Amino acid sequence: MTDPNPLPSTTDAHQILDRRTAAAIVDPPRTFAAIIRQIGPGLIIAANIVGSGELIMSTKTGAEAGIVLLWLILLGCVVKVFVQLELGRFTISHGETTLSSLNRVPGPSVAGVNWVVMFWAFMMFTTVAQLGGIVGGVGQALALTLPITGDMQTAVSVPPEADICALADWQLLKQGLAAVNDSPLPHPVDGDPELIARTERRMAWVERDLNDRGELGIQLLNLAREGKALTTADGEPLIPTHTMDDRIWVTLIGILTSCLLYVGRYWLIERLSVGLVVSFSLITMGNVIALQMTGDYALSLDTIMSGLSFQLPSGEKGIATALATFGIIGVGATELVSYPYWCLEKGYARSAGPREQTDAWLLRAKGWFRVMKFDAFASMVIYTIATAAFYLMGVAVLHSDGRNPEGMRMVSTLAQSYVPIFGAYARWLFLAGAIAVLYSTYLVANASNARMVADFLGVIGLTSRDPESETSRRTVRLLSAGLPLACVAVFILFPSPVHLVAIAGFTQCVMLPILGLCSLYFRYRVTDQRLMSGRLWDLLLLISCLALLIAGTYGAVTAFGKIFS
Repeated sequence: MTDPNPLPSTTDAHQILDRRTAAAIVDPPRTFAAIIRQIGPGLIIAANIVGSGELIMSTKTGAEAGIVLLWLILLGCVVKVFVQLELGRFTISHGETTLSSLNRVPGPSVAGVNWVVMFWAFMMFTTVAQLGGIVGGVGQALALTLPITGDMQTAVSVPPEADICALADWQLLKQGLAAVNDSPLPHPVDGDPELIARTERRMAWVERDLNDRGELGIQLLNLAREGKALTTADGEPLIPTHTMDDRIWVTLIGILTSCLLYVGRYWLIERLSVGLVVSFSLITMGNVIALQMTGDYALSLDTIMSGLSFQLPSGEKGIATALATFGIIGVGATELVSYPYWCLEKGYARSAGPREQTDAWLLRAKGWFRVMKFDAFASMVIYTIATAAFYLMGVAVLHSDGRNPEGMRMVSTLAQSYVPIFGAYARWLFLAGAIAVLYSTYLVANASNARMVADFLGVIGLTSRDPESETSRRTVRLLSAGLPLACVAVFILFPSPVHLVAIAGFTQCVMLPILGLCSLYFRYRVTDQRLMSGRLWDLLLLISCLALLIAGTYGAVTAFGKIFS
């Protein structure tokens, strides 16, 4: 039998020899219970996913766009898994790391490094900025829960200028002047009953938030009602322009994570990250179900079904946020690249053994790919349910109240999603959960990035290309210690978590169609054809790649316009 995918010759510029040995061969599990015991890489990826994308961007999209984009949220979670598995299939087929395999893709190259790997390096740079935003969210949550100087308590509670204007609208409503067309206010309600009701609810939470903050909040509320400047008698601003608590906590988190990852191993990362996410995700899903039993925040079946009608929100901002969310929720570009690394560490490819022209190898390879499919689809179910829960919570509570998580008020605004059900305990429940969910993303993403960057250094010839070598392992440990500190530096310089996460979402949108094209190249040109699935799989893979192309193109055009506007 002729090998449809012979190993590269020693003159092949893209050569990465399959270093798997016969001694490491393990037969794949056959029963369902045995397969479940072998899943793990997908759970690590799920712990990474149920973080910034779900907690921040999904909830933010729900707050901005309402129910109309529910279909896009679900599609963004489900559609990428086929590309993920195609990249994983190649790893089982050839035993190579992701960047080494991507370096096989035809196209321009410099010093043996092709265009895909070079663009990945650019995406990785923006990912560090994204993680800076995520660790900033953890720092904000800890600053609210365990304040050090106390300045964070005041900063997140002061309403931005738009909320002060809304407060003035509320006063006009009380005076029966809402329908005055020549109102000097920037947001006149013009007697619209629906808008009046929404404004009233917005005023209620603005007043409640300010009253809960004590003397300064009451002073701000009285000044806003009287139309006076928000300054002290000496002309100093009452709204703090910066805080220190979150920066202190972010620095401590970075140092802790650096130490943890330096000494950590696969099993530690798997168990810690999964444990952090599961409890809070279950609470969030319970919160969404409980919201359906309230009078003010329940979403009717017709409303939910309208979110599945493939509509787009009016206004450019909502669409831009949706595309950024699509790029970052579910399996994002970074997770697509990092998933095979965790599969290698789990042992899927190693257990299949070096590729041979034998029926025994083929059966093992197909068996371990079957395990990989269980792993990927199980994680997909987990993060799809969690993502939908965060999105619906943003629609039910934040969108109806006119709230939008922004800047330093991000954590405190998101916490309001739990108030209708958990009342006075909502803030503390959310803060504890936010710390767990965001930190799991920060932990896993830095662990994944360390492995990818170490591989990149091998591809460009600065270190060993063998991921099992002692040199590569030492490089991974050093990067595991350094990357968390780099994220801390980014947040301190650019302390706007939502903005940083959105930037990374756009760059990942660009990378998504590139990875889709690479998966097609592996499917039809490189991966051992004996491992291929049927025509239905090919159709789903093509649909996945098309969806990634549409999202990536829109994201690229939008990002280009923002750069030069």
